[in-house]
Amino acid sequence: MKVLELVSRNERPPSVVEVAGAAVGRRLTVIAGPCSVESEEQMVATARAVKAAGADMLRGGAFKPRTSPYSFQGLGIEGLKLLDLARRETGLPVVTEVLDPREVTWVAEFADVLQVGARNMQNFSLLSEVGRSRLPVLIKRGMHSTLEELLACAEYVLSEGNPNVILCERGIRTFERYTRNTLDLSAVPAIKELTHLPVIVDPTHATGRVSLIGPMALAAVAAGADGLMIEVHHDPEAALCDADQALTPEAFASLMTRVRPLEEFLGAAC
Repeated sequence: MKVLELVSRNERPPSVVEVAGAAVGRRLTVIAGPCSVESEEQMVATARAVKAAGADMLRGGAFKPRTSPYSFQGLGIEGLKLLDLARRETGLPVVTEVLDPREVTWVAEFADVLQVGARNMQNFSLLSEVGRSRLPVLIKRGMHSTLEELLACAEYVLSEGNPNVILCERGIRTFERYTRNTLDLSAVPAIKELTHLPVIVDPTHATGRVSLIGPMALAAVAAGADGLMIEVHHDPEAALCDADQALTPEAFASLMTRVRPLEEFLGAAC
């Protein structure tokens, strides 16, 4: 196997990915918002709430790869327009998933960061296409994937000349059934030993339980994560996607009052 030269640490300093005023890798970056874009009211209300609580970026899915073909699949182009509206209302950069290489060019017109989801992590055509887009790319670790496989996927993007890659640990599939997935917190320091790329943690998809998101978010910060990705919905009970794991704006604001002091404490201790 050819050495992954571009992704390898090789005594390089940690990379910083600049995203419209946010700097992933320089300070803790918090990405928050709903699983899926559902309406103008939902997106604008949630975007305003997460910004007020201290989020750095807004997440939301216009296209949703769902396990069942009968589940809500997203609003598509209309969802992208609503994300753009929320961005203009709040100034928050937008992170959204792209599913198909043929859609990268026009999704990029509405996004500040292109997300490659866990189910698409090894879609090599998609990885090459987002690499050519030159927008920052967030790659989520596949639920059955090793760290070596994750880094190889990042290499695809880097090899196209795009250095702006963010890695995301979002839990892996194990025999445990109490949580949605099993959060592999050891991946955070391990990835930092292997690569110069920043790594964030998604405690929402890792646990699938509202009660566990806060503790795992704090644990991720303590483990050295460069950021968090957290699902927040202005009315979780009405959510069309992942209603059981979305924080209310109030719960997210409460979590942020613990996350930022922990970040400051750890920074002062280093």
